[in-house]
Amino acid sequence: MGPPPAVAAVRGCVRACLAGLAPGDLVLAACSGGADSLALAAALAHEAPRLGLRGGGVTVDHGLQAGSAARATQVAGLLGRLGLDPVRAIAVRVASGPGSGGPEAAARTARYAALDEVAEQTGAAAVLLGHNRDDQAETVLLGLARGSGPRALAGMPARSGRLRRPLLGLPRSTLRAACQAQQLEPWDDPHNADPSYARSRVRHQALPALEAALGPGVAGALARSAAQLSADCEALDALAAAEEWRIQQAGPGPGMADAGRPASVAPVAAGPGRVTAGEGPGGAGLAAAPTGGGADVALRAVLDIDGLDGLTAAIRGRLLRSAALAAGCPGGSLSASHVAALDALVTGWHGQRGADLPGGIRVRRRYGKLLFSGDRPAGARPAGRTEAEAAGGRD
Repeated sequence: MGPPPAVAAVRGCVRACLAGLAPGDLVLAACSGGADSLALAAALAHEAPRLGLRGGGVTVDHGLQAGSAARATQVAGLLGRLGLDPVRAIAVRVASGPGSGGPEAAARTARYAALDEVAEQTGAAAVLLGHNRDDQAETVLLGLARGSGPRALAGMPARSGRLRRPLLGLPRSTLRAACQAQQLEPWDDPHNADPSYARSRVRHQALPALEAALGPGVAGALARSAAQLSADCEALDALAAAEEWRIQQAGPGPGMADAGRPASVAPVAAGPGRVTAGEGPGGAGLAAAPTGGGADVALRAVLDIDGLDGLTAAIRGRLLRSAALAAGCPGGSLSASHVAALDALVTGWHGQRGADLPGGIRVRRRYGKLLFSGDRPAGARPAGRTEAEAAGGRD
């Protein structure tokens, strides 16, 4: 006799996710102690040795609830009893001030940073996350409600760097059943039922209402739509990447480490008060300088827009977003309306003053280029050339 159906389903998804890793590679399961990640960790403990891999675990204590440190210790002990080794319990500090995107976003940022740090320390080839099909459906609904673009509506990717989500095709009920069949007692985070959180309201109010009005299967349909959009986004992103020679970045900006800037964006070598363009077409010298009004600002990135209006809106929008991220705009705050304002500088130019982006980034059109500027770091001095002079050429 084989394992119960729910256990077999989880193990099968994990097994497929581990394909292609080299013998001896370390794979970590990120586990909060909830049913989803607990079922994931148990499946990894079963599958990893059978595939010649090492299975480990990591739990993150966000410090947002009373007793969280003790709970992290308990989860780490449980992961060890499942047979995972090494096991790490990491405490993080969650920023909750202005610009953090709210407690959910701040906790997510801190968690992913901790997972990346543990993966680096242990040399892990992959980190598995327990997001399931219902999580994916909730993400799509939240994106729809916020008027997000296709990238957000594509939901969470099955793979992103070292991060892998093997359970996106399974409903939450299957994962809970897998825990029950293996006599694993999950911990239910009270935040998941707190109506002050948007995701909780979607989970307990919006999705059930849609199921009642439209019939069962709404969550699965939303997840399938996300998978289709994800494939389309990958194709469009690849086309946009061919145009990223147009972007030149001038020095690091806030949030650059996690902005997801494509590797093909050409960096610009920066000196005190001056930057020099990297390789690529239009590589003239560029200087960081004030834009007027006495504001001490530095040139962060330059986008060559010659012929950009001839590209499709889907490709152009991706390129504009990449340029904004290269300039240091925080990705979580960059909305479709911001990208539309940049697009108007390319396709609807009539001498308007420019656009303001999150992160204090200001954008102006000068001489066939979009110039992205922000506050100058302390100690840096202007180079003495205007942005117009730096860009070279004329509209």
